[in-house]
Amino acid sequence: MTRLVRGADGRMWTVRSRVEWRNPSATDDFEHDVSGGHTPGVVMFGILIVMGVLLVAWTPEEVVVPAWLIFALILLFLFFPVRWSLRRPWTLVAESKATADDQPPELWVGQVRGVLAVRQEASNVVRNIEMYSLPNVDGPLQPVD
Repeated sequence: MTRLVRGADGRMWTVRSRVEWRNPSATDDFEHDVSGGHTPGVVMFGILIVMGVLLVAWTPEEVVVPAWLIFALILLFLFFPVRWSLRRPWTLVAESKATADDQPPELWVGQVRGVLAVRQEASNVVRNIEMYSLPNVDGPLQPVD
């Protein structure tokens, strides 16, 4: 998502966001940033599939499974992947170019978690740039040198 915004001082700003599929590691979290990779998740997913197939294969023919139970199991199975994808961290960037009247270029970067939160925060940043020519210092964006 990219937006062009004209600040109150006449500068053009670009406000953009992108999803981060890996959690950014901070310097204080470095020793806890050990990952086993994708293998444990793939193995657990495979075991879940095998157990589901065995459950269906060994079910006697006289058993009637209601449709609501199948729907409930599908919702339960999809809850965590959907939650994971909706709560991914997003990088929000606001930058301006240098202008002819000696205003230096600026770059503001921050992290926001969640799809709806990043849309709302991008709208707040756009509004602040239009009104005050800068993003809000108290928000998630911080100036980068």
